[in-house]
Amino acid sequence: MIDIRPFALLGSANHGWLDARHHFSFASYQDPGRMDWGQIRVWNDDTIEAGGGFAPHPHADMEIVTFVRSGAITHKDSLGNTGRTAAGDVQVMSAGTGITHSEYNHEDEATTLFQIWIIPDERGNPPSWGQREFPRGDRAGRWEILASGNSQGDGACRSAQMPKWSPQPYQPGQAPPTTLTPPAINILSRPRAGSR
Repeated sequence: MIDIRPFALLGSANHGWLDARHHFSFASYQDPGRMDWGQIRVWNDDTIEAGGGFAPHPHADMEIVTFVRSGAITHKDSLGNTGRTAAGDVQVMSAGTGITHSEYNHEDEATTLFQIWIIPDERGNPPSWGQREFPRGDRAGRWEILASGNSQGDGACRSAQMPKWSPQPYQPGQAPPTTLTPPAINILSRPRAGSR
């Protein structure tokens, strides 16, 4: 079932440097009817002002997928990983046994992104971080798998700890399914014409 949630009805918190909208209960927004969807625990729609960001903080046993919609976010973690993820691209952090990271908007403009937290199939695995670019020309006007726990050669940003799904409900470049049943988790994107 597809559940349409108007932006104005999402939970929200504005911290000045961060304007966050919450699809599920998160931080000070609590709605017992909106705790999760299967293994998806958090789906935040964030706007991070230029120069703003999240100071170093820990995570454990969570898959955190960040899809940058505009601007860019710079990641740095306790494993020594550093990277800038730009608009249209994806980063996946597997928190595993524990990782500390920061994310900052070092751009001259606001950055908008979706951040999605997924409960892994297994706990206690080693932490990791990765990112993948999705050039606009390669995916213009079609659906693309951006992040996945499956091992198929679908071009997604891979996470070995992200929940697997079976059977595969669609192939890259085809129309997406009209329904997804948890734990059928893949992060999808269909860019608007002319956008990255």
